Amino acid sequence: MADAEHTVTTAEPTLAPAERIILALDRPDADAALALAAAVPELRWVKVGLELFTAAGPAVVRELRQRRLRVFLDLKFHDIPATMAGACRSAARLGAELITVHACAGSEALAAAQAAAEEGAAEEGLPPPTLLAVTVLTSWEPDRFRRELAVETPVEAYAGQLAQLAAAAGVTGAVCSPHEVARLRAAHPWPFTLVTPGIRPAGSDRADQRRVMAPAEAVAAGATQLVIGRPISGATDPAAAFAACCAELG
Repeated sequence: MADAEHTVTTAEPTLAPAERIILALDRPDADAALALAAAVPELRWVKVGLELFTAAGPAVVRELRQRRLRVFLDLKFHDIPATMAGACRSAARLGAELITVHACAGSEALAAAQAAAEEGAAEEGLPPPTLLAVTVLTSWEPDRFRRELAVETPVEAYAGQLAQLAAAAGVTGAVCSPHEVARLRAAHPWPFTLVTPGIRPAGSDRADQRRVMAPAEAVAAGATQLVIGRPISGATDPAAAFAACCAELG
């Protein structure tokens, strides 16, 4: 029998509720984004997406890190292998700890992106980031997905196929709807990271998200972390809304 000191476990570590919540800083400029982050003192993680990064660039990522916030850079890279590799290397050098790449870019591009991200982080003396393969965006409704993209595979099964493609290429995480998270967690146990947008706390408006779930339900289904935007950022008191989300997680 193995010595207890050297027993390997695949059980997911217990995360504090505040570590599970990633606040989407979906603001049009750096000042607004930084003000939102500052309004939630207990915040640990933030998401920088296309709108903010296009307006503010790498500087906003650096500033957030200087404020001791951990950054999910959600730019959903999807290009030829060399371009994806270069983008992920640069993102890792910035200190982004979670980086999205489209799984449908294919195995060659995914493997190149993973290797380059590790290299970029090492160049800066940083730990390697986690790449998150984007499977199927949560704004897609199943009927429209099939009709407009001519994909006959059901959404949940298609998300599973893309996650498997990414995992085989060495990518160690995925972004998925909370409605796919249980299936993906069964196929990809910890330490594979599953990040779920489409989270709507009790009483929240769905807005343009279609496949949504409450925070505690998503974690119980196997989500590692939850991206929450408007239920917190659109609240009169973002700090109180963040605290309420944490309370839902127990």
